[in-house]
Amino acid sequence: MAFDADTAPVFLAVIDHGSFSAAARALGRVPSAVSMAIANLEAELGLVLFDRVGREPRPTAAALSLAPQARALVAQTRQLQAHALSLSQGLETKLTLAIAPELLTAPWNHVLQALATEFPGLEVEVLAAPQADALAMLHSGRAQLALVFERPSLDGREGFEEIDAETLVLVVAPGHPVLQGLPAGGGLCEHHLTETRQIVVSSRDPGRADTRFEFARQRWRTDNALAALNLVIAGVGWGWLPRSLVQPHVAAGRLVEMPFENLSNGITLWVDVVWSKERPLGPAARSFVARMRALRKAPSAPA
Repeated sequence: MAFDADTAPVFLAVIDHGSFSAAARALGRVPSAVSMAIANLEAELGLVLFDRVGREPRPTAAALSLAPQARALVAQTRQLQAHALSLSQGLETKLTLAIAPELLTAPWNHVLQALATEFPGLEVEVLAAPQADALAMLHSGRAQLALVFERPSLDGREGFEEIDAETLVLVVAPGHPVLQGLPAGGGLCEHHLTETRQIVVSSRDPGRADTRFEFARQRWRTDNALAALNLVIAGVGWGWLPRSLVQPHVAAGRLVEMPFENLSNGITLWVDVVWSKERPLGPAARSFVARMRALRKAPSAPA
């Protein structure tokens, strides 16, 4: 069979990196080995996969047509290897959980309390990081699990379990100028959001920022939800923050949920525990996922 666990990654590396030499560097091989592998693949398939007329090889229409299935083969192979490894390995020595800072009040601590009893020798590390950074740590292997909001689109590298929901609301200090001058019973409009400074919880890497909830022309950024909360309370700007985090401050009069004429204030997002399909989960990580799942499915207590 021409495409297998060895040839498919080489084929995709040449497409993704644009040359045999760049693909070789990415794969840790010499360029001649990559060139020969592609030549052998073309001979077995009876197809020209790369046009070599120019300075660098260009994928042909046939190569581009085969690429999606080759990617699926590589992903399935990695998942198969990860599953086999998980069957053969014992308890992980350390479990690292990366949590979006807005979700630090979620019930993950109770689950870790149960894990401490189930696996008394387990070392646990909890890292608070903006959502994009938490997912980057997951894919790099720095963390085994991430607790984050639902993503704008699905990523085939990720497995996930919906475990909760959280409502984000727009809040501002009651004395902020944006609220001044509103008629009795009147509300704000969308232009107030764009023209008023926004406090954003964002990735430390600007290239990974999640811009779904960025509206204002001027934005102050922080990687910490409590820092964002304090800036909003201080009247520096408005912010999108979890209702569970801001509710005590709203009740105490330190914040208000912004009133709007033509918008509803609040958006509910799923909260997911996410793992990489390309790396095996140890017993403790699997137990964490199962316990978080059970929390969602547990019936609520009677009133």
